[in-house]
Amino acid sequence: MATVRTARPQDLEQLVQLLRLLFTIEEDFSFNAGKQRQGLALLLHDDRSCVLVAEEGGEVVGMCTGQRVISTAEGGPAVLVEDVVVDPGHRGQGIGRALMDALATWAREQGATRMQLLADTNNAPALAFYDRQGWQTTALICLRRHLSDT
Repeated sequence: MATVRTARPQDLEQLVQLLRLLFTIEEDFSFNAGKQRQGLALLLHDDRSCVLVAEEGGEVVGMCTGQRVISTAEGGPAVLVEDVVVDPGHRGQGIGRALMDALATWAREQGATRMQLLADTNNAPALAFYDRQGWQTTALICLRRHLSDT
């Protein structure tokens, strides 16, 4: 069974490879190793962020990230969950659940009362996973605007 722990800087390249897997199934994002490495490095050194890995036999086989934000709706902290991915050869073993449970523990320690995430509407396995974990859909949609477009 995999062990969940906080990511370390030496995990960076394995995390980048997990993001390569994730971004092949997400239509809105494309993989760019340099950008993903930079983003992960920022998360690893930010006390408002949590990067967790699932490790088995010295290999990182899954990861998830969370970032503390302030929610006016909650009147306090909430956690934005990103980058939930488990290597295909290790799926179905409870690793995703263990990662998300550990992230929920971290979120509670941060004083968060809600976690939220975005999921690709075409990723049926991920949506089923979140449904089994008790996540609920909302009436909100995601909008984005790249600042380089202005």
